[in-house]
Amino acid sequence: MGVRFGVLGPATAWDDAGNTIDVKGPRHRAVLARLIVARRRVVPVDLLVADLWEDGDPPPGAVSAVRTFVAALRRALEPERPPRAAPRLLVTEGPGYALRAEAGAVDAWRFEQAVADSGTLPPREALERLEEALGWWRGPAYAEFAGQEWARAERSRLAELRLHAVERRAEARLAVRPAAEAVPDLDAHVAEHPWREDGWRLLALALYRAGRQGDALAVLRRARALLVEELGVDPGPALRRLESDILHQAPHLDPTASGTADAVWARAAAAYDRSAPPGPRARLESTVNLMRDLAVTGGAGLEAAGRHRMAAVAAAEELGDAELTARVIGAFDVPAIWTRSDDAARAAQVVAAAERTLAALPPDGTRARKATRARLLATVGLESRGGHGPRGPEAARQAERLARDLDDPALLAFALNAVFMQSFERAGLAGRRDAIGAELVALSGRHGLVTFEVLGHLVRLQARCALGDFRAADEHAAAAGRLAERHERPLVGVFTGWYRALRLDVTGALPGTAPHRPPDTGLGGRLGGQLGGGSDAGSGVGPGVGPGAGLGGGLGVGIGAAVPSAAEVAEVEGAYREAAGLLVGAGMPGLERGLAALALLCARVRRGLPPPGGDADYGPYEPWVRPLILAAAGHADPAAAALDEVPDPPRDLLLEAMWCLVARAAVATGHREAARRAHDALAPAAGELAGAGSGLLTLGPVSDHLAALTRVSR
Repeated sequence: MGVRFGVLGPATAWDDAGNTIDVKGPRHRAVLARLIVARRRVVPVDLLVADLWEDGDPPPGAVSAVRTFVAALRRALEPERPPRAAPRLLVTEGPGYALRAEAGAVDAWRFEQAVADSGTLPPREALERLEEALGWWRGPAYAEFAGQEWARAERSRLAELRLHAVERRAEARLAVRPAAEAVPDLDAHVAEHPWREDGWRLLALALYRAGRQGDALAVLRRARALLVEELGVDPGPALRRLESDILHQAPHLDPTASGTADAVWARAAAAYDRSAPPGPRARLESTVNLMRDLAVTGGAGLEAAGRHRMAAVAAAEELGDAELTARVIGAFDVPAIWTRSDDAARAAQVVAAAERTLAALPPDGTRARKATRARLLATVGLESRGGHGPRGPEAARQAERLARDLDDPALLAFALNAVFMQSFERAGLAGRRDAIGAELVALSGRHGLVTFEVLGHLVRLQARCALGDFRAADEHAAAAGRLAERHERPLVGVFTGWYRALRLDVTGALPGTAPHRPPDTGLGGRLGGQLGGGSDAGSGVGPGVGPGAGLGGGLGVGIGAAVPSAAEVAEVEGAYREAAGLLVGAGMPGLERGLAALALLCARVRRGLPPPGGDADYGPYEPWVRPLILAAAGHADPAAAALDEVPDPPRDLLLEAMWCLVARAAVATGHREAARRAHDALAPAAGELAGAGSGLLTLGPVSDHLAALTRVSR
């Protein structure tokens, strides 16, 4: 592999023989570590200087010193490189330097991949993979840079990922080894990290399976006492459910019963494989039905379902049978809640195949053909999510009309999902989506459509968050959680887990509890009444709210911010990082990429704090984040130039949040045209919380942003 780098402990490097490379002094190691944090991206020289001397003013000649450090690192990393030959690893590019290490050359990057891979493996293989990966740790990540701001976010992220891996390893061990073997490590884990509820859950489960029911209940009581006395919060639903299950000796806690279920599944699958009709048409339709069930299992199942679905569609088209292709495409009626596709190219292929099939179907109007056309149209509407063209909304509306005419509940639920995905043509449509969710809940409840009933509750959770009604959002989160537990829908926990973080961010309290601090949402009177069960009446302005509060030392973009305590900020950021851990291995890259960084950014700037330091990966949200980051760093001209070029955001659940990021940058720089664009786009959402319609994060009241924009755009 060549040179390998280690940051899971002190920063170091090894040659291809495994020998430690002498990377000279602490400044040299700092440059190397700083470039690894950047993940192959360019770090400008002036930023390297600022980071290396962040505790004081850089000395004269600091830029020359950095170049000297880089030259020495190049000699150490590529000792056989001929003079004047271009370096391969530590390269100069534009205004700075980048470390072009391979994906497997950095232990932290390999660790991330190993943890993600473990979610797709059977328990025994997952256990082996995680034990190997955890063995790569030589100490705290970036150990010698604990006090450096540029390393803080990455150190925190890796530490959280390591704890997640420890807990996942324990879960795998419980599946394949005697439960008693897991108890000592889990006992040490909760002693060292007493706020991690999953650690307590696994310890109690291990004790119960080891025949120690009393000890298991005692552990849960310890966890409850600790959380209540130290944090003032009750245990989460997972711990509460486990306590109830142990008290009732629920059969699913018995691994023997699980083993029986697995054996039944294996025998049934083998019998199907032996006896299913051998023809390709029957096999293709059966495959899609299996893929539909697989998609709701989460993790690797979701990703595999999408991949095999496209292969099935392609195979059906090759047979030249439009009716078959239509059934194969339309049978995959898997509910979708997130408006950014996990694989945009694959979604476009599905849409193209559906359009080709619609054109090839005979035009007669039999009931069966109408239903087939409706499913294809719903597929077009669903898979065209986030687009700007008219075809997606048109297809969704046509599917809904056909489904209502046919009086087909399952078809209507699928069509309403497509209508939901196309309900973002402008800002401020949370009320419309709330109505869609309400119909989905009622329709699905009447006809036993469990997955669509869950979808309806999640849609309403999002909509009520946008409208500041967290009491109702709590109820929908709880309802979705109960259905998910009863019917084994693990992906629901990702969304309810993120909602917990959002709820804490806005109200200072977790779902189902009263606020610990006054909401700083600008909807203070109404929100306080709803959380307390009282009247919706109120002033509409929460404590400490008002446009124009400063961000980052006078930047002037802290719209609607109150001064936060350090404890509040740490608690909220910790909640978002915990939520981000739920996405690891969940099989939803369209949701995962850039979300954690975006949530932390929103939580900070809403409180008048500078954006997070380091090289945060904002993924697809970067074009709307960049102007604000530049403005916060004091780069007014580049920020204005970025605002000149910023595109309209995708029409999705974060539409208002993206426009509010633009708004903050426009206010900071006095950019009138960007302010006018943002104001016009946000005006219909004046009564909503920006971004909260995602159920994940928020930038506060849209009305505060509009007030600030009005002053700039005059």
